[in-house]
Formats: sequence, C-alpha cells, structure tokens
Amino acid sequence: MNALPVLAEGFDAPGVGDFFPPIAFGEGTIFAFDKIMFIRLAITGLLILLLWVGTRKATLVPSRGQAAIEFVLDFVRVQIVEQILGKERGRPYLPFLTAMFFTIFAMNLAGIVPGLGLAGTSRMGLPLLLALIVLVVYIVAGIRKQGVGKYLKSQLFPPGIPAVAYVLITPIEILQVFVLRPATLAVRLLANMMAGHIMLAVALVGTHFLLLQSMGTALKGAGVLAFIAAILVTLFEVFVAALQTSIFVLLSAIYINFALEEAVEASA
Repeated sequence: MNALPVLAEGFDAPGVGDFFPPIAFGEGTIFAFDKIMFIRLAITGLLILLLWVGTRKATLVPSRGQAAIEFVLDFVRVQIVEQILGKERGRPYLPFLTAMFFTIFAMNLAGIVPGLGLAGTSRMGLPLLLALIVLVVYIVAGIRKQGVGKYLKSQLFPPGIPAVAYVLITPIEILQVFVLRPATLAVRLLANMMAGHIMLAVALVGTHFLLLQSMGTALKGAGVLAFIAAILVTLFEVFVAALQTSIFVLLSAIYINFALEEAVEASA
C-alpha cells in the first residue's frame, strides 16, 4: 500500500514551472533576464556564427557545413516559396522566409541540447513576436499590391455576397485576418515545444530516478527502458522541431500568397 508514496519520494516531476526559471536580474521590469532569455541570445549568436563559418569560404564543391546550409536554403526555396508563391512572386519574400526557418529551427532544437534543455520557442514571447512579424509582412504585401483601401476592402468585404451579409461576414474576416492567423501560428508552435519538453523531461528524470535513486532490479530495469524512451523521444523531438518549423514557414507563405492573390483578383 505504501509503494507509490515511497517510489514518488524524491521524484521531481516536470511541469509548467520549468518554463519560468528563476530570474537572474531585472525582476519586475521589461529587462527581466532568465534561462530562456539566455537560451534565445545564445542560440541567436551560435546560429549567426554557424552561418558565417559555413558560408564564408563557399566553394563549388561544398563542405559539410556549406552543404547543410544549402540543403535548408533549397528546401525553403523549392518546397515552400516556389510551391506556394511561385518563382517570380516569391523572390522578394525568400530571404524573410529563409531567415524565419533558420531562426525557428535553431530555437526549437535548443530543447534537446544538454545544458540548455528548453526550446527558445517554449514560452509565448518569441512565438508571438514571430507571428506578429508575419502579420505585418502579409498586410504590407497586400497594401503594396493594391493600396490600403482596396486591400482592406478585398480582405473584409469578399465580393459576390449580399450586402446585408457583411454585417456577419466582415467581423469574422477581421478576426481571421488580424487575430486568428497570427494567434494560430504562435499557439501551435508554443504548444508543440512545451509538450515536447515535458515528454523529454519526464523520460530523462525517470531514467535518473529509476537507475540511480531506486532500489531493486525491477525498478532499474524500468530505468533502462526509460533511458531508451529518452533516446526515442529525443529523436522524435528533432522531427517535431523540423516539422513545426516547416509548418510555421509554410503557413506564413500561404498567408502572404492570400494577400497577393486577393489583391490580383480585386484589381482584375
């Protein structure tokens, strides 16, 4: 009857508190600095360094680092930008979407780096900032194509429906264009990175507890299984990091394309 309390003693289960580590300095101000802020700065610096090292001596026969960077560049260009926007229309947005891909992927991978253990996107601030940048980009894209008035008209007053229906349709369109699109981008990325951290943390903490702190062969055997699970979850997290990055950038391209396509239709 007392097995569960004894087993649970000393087991520090991961939770939401992991995403709010102690503040190092600036508590109570907008400059509050904690572990996640450090991770974001460290990953940004490391990403810039790796991109510089990988491309500073670009050659016709690429090195491994250059080849990896070119693989990502080609993936974003061919599989996302050209597929969604087309070659000509997508060219102005290729640098933006590529930078977004590198940034999000690097921040996501921080969750499996020993010593960091948290994705830079596992707290709302960064996903929301990235989503708001996408919002600004696709609004500006539509406005540049057809002007403020025509763009807002094409977005908020879809043609081909009775005028009285705008009383219902226009508020929905306002919510969709200015709130739901960026909100879904941010929440989807955040939720997946938080869930991934908790899964991996449970496997790692369980491994440590069962192998090093528990008594008995059976529990140590369970610890070996937990260690195997931690390896599998880590590999799965790499996949999720890449997948969520691709989805974020793909949806960003789609939203830009919506703005440009609606602008073309409205001007036809």
